[in-house]
Amino acid sequence: MIMEGKVGIVMGMANRFSIAHGIGKSLKQNGATSVFTAQTDTFKAKIDDIALELGGMESVLCDVSKDGSICEAFEKISRNLGRPIDFVVHSIAYSDKNELSGKYYDTTRENFLNTMNISCYSLTEICRCIRPFMSDNGSIVTLSYYGSEKVVPNYNVMALAKSALETSVMYLAKDLGEYGIRVNSISSGPIKTLAASGIGDFSKILDYDANRSPLKRNVTQKDVADACVFLLSDMSSGITGENIHVDCGCSNIGVSF
Repeated sequence: MIMEGKVGIVMGMANRFSIAHGIGKSLKQNGATSVFTAQTDTFKAKIDDIALELGGMESVLCDVSKDGSICEAFEKISRNLGRPIDFVVHSIAYSDKNELSGKYYDTTRENFLNTMNISCYSLTEICRCIRPFMSDNGSIVTLSYYGSEKVVPNYNVMALAKSALETSVMYLAKDLGEYGIRVNSISSGPIKTLAASGIGDFSKILDYDANRSPLKRNVTQKDVADACVFLLSDMSSGITGENIHVDCGCSNIGVSF
């Protein structure tokens, strides 16, 4: 129960296959209370039952692509909880699936900017908006992917967004360190999620990673969730500005195909 008594926000759950769902489940098992956010009314309707199951309350609308939405959501959550926020999980990424195949140089300007805005800049705004409501030993964790370091076919502009996200983590860790707030990222191996379904030939990526992994398997939702809970807990109080690989050892074996 390493999260007993802590309350926080989990952003980016789309369904029970989401990494954010696994994180919310592990948080509950370890004693935390979580509030989930939803990007749209459609997603809110889909996840409210899960939010009630894992956190005891309905999800809160928060469209990270719109100015003011993040701060408004955090103010509402803090007011409802009546106490400081201990943690935030940023599990948000988006890119037009039609551009996650073929050549990277075919990425349109519109999709490039939209991908960066939702997948990367949203974390910066989250950190700015949550600071006044966060406890002195708060922790923020975001989700990245190995495609930020090596070329992964069909990951394209998402790779740049994840690379920028990991660099943002370092700068945000510096900015928030004086307030006792830690910021880290987890670079997960490939997992079957709604977001991953938009990547061309994703099943081949799963097979490739499983075959070259020292553990001879793909990373699981639970693997990532438990690592995330550790980074959110006081047990990782000396870790900030880091990108932690949870990929069954794939990042240490060879290069991407």
